[in-house]
Amino acid sequence: MTRTMTTLLIMLSAAFISCTKEEPGNPDRPAGNSVGYIMPEEAGPHEGTWLQWPHQYQYGKMYRDRLDATWVAMTQALVPGEKVHLIVYDQAEQDRVTALLQASGIPMANVDFVISPTDDVWVRDNGPIFAKDPNGRLVIEDWGFNGWGSKASYSHCNKIPAVIADARGVVQVALNEVMINEGGSVEQDGNGVLMACKSSVLNDNRNPGMTQSQAEALFTKYLGATRFIWLEGKAGLDITDMHIDGFARFADSTTLITMSEEDLDYWQVPQHDIRTLYQAVNKNDVAYKLATIPLTQNDVVTTYGKNVGRGSYINYYIANKAVLVPNYNDPNDAIANQLIGTLYPGRKVIGIDCRNLFANGGMVHCVTQQQPR
Repeated sequence: MTRTMTTLLIMLSAAFISCTKEEPGNPDRPAGNSVGYIMPEEAGPHEGTWLQWPHQYQYGKMYRDRLDATWVAMTQALVPGEKVHLIVYDQAEQDRVTALLQASGIPMANVDFVISPTDDVWVRDNGPIFAKDPNGRLVIEDWGFNGWGSKASYSHCNKIPAVIADARGVVQVALNEVMINEGGSVEQDGNGVLMACKSSVLNDNRNPGMTQSQAEALFTKYLGATRFIWLEGKAGLDITDMHIDGFARFADSTTLITMSEEDLDYWQVPQHDIRTLYQAVNKNDVAYKLATIPLTQNDVVTTYGKNVGRGSYINYYIANKAVLVPNYNDPNDAIANQLIGTLYPGRKVIGIDCRNLFANGGMVHCVTQQQPR
């Protein structure tokens, strides 16, 4: 059954801009493997980066205060090369964040705000996925978000893609009732290959009864994926049920970035998934070159003294002029920064202190979302 298409008229600058909310058909009948939309690769040119700023309204002031410095550092690293779009809870938060940025000497010309309540900071998972339609028009894909299988509050965060689409007059492709898909659960190589863990994408706490072929048809139509590398993953290991972007990424269509087998084992990646990663081939059936990045040498200790285990550097973010790499005040920070820098010549590697963020279950990639130019 095909759901009807609705049209939103959004007033911007005293002019009416037509904003179509496109709604797909029943996911039980995926329409073959035809590409409809393309998600540009993260390393492509950005218009800007979206961040959801931490606040006090869900987990208190201590939570907020422990994370502020990381968001200031990310904003400072990004503004020389692109716009930084900040989602803040309310006007009081906008005023507070503005004061923080100004106190750090960050120029505000490339910073703007959208005011909307959020439950937390993980915009990679709950925020918009920007794609291009067959005519090259930028759209916001609003995939559903349910707090990683109802493990956390999500009512505010689930609305963020629609809020941004409405605020910026961007066409919204409504997938909320079709599939739960967090941005951190999928990784693409820029040439049609998508990598993901079944433990999160095909988990019944997100998409009950969805088959692999149904998921592939949706990823083909809405992300442009035409080939798939599926890992089994490990449900229940963490709140995400094992997102791929913590331990395996693509540098490009020929290079896969992961960890040593020993470190993958520490990360509790199943042995058969390690073999799949190490034997993966690209769209042309050519084995990926493997770039291995070590975990931290020591356990990560937060600024407030909590030991949270060894940290991953693979959850980095590629900006226009920089690569933001999680750092942990560890001897391996310099090694990881240098190795990742060789993969992205022409971009400056900037280490972002993620010790406190890592204690909450994520790193730089988890809290950033690119908007293509």
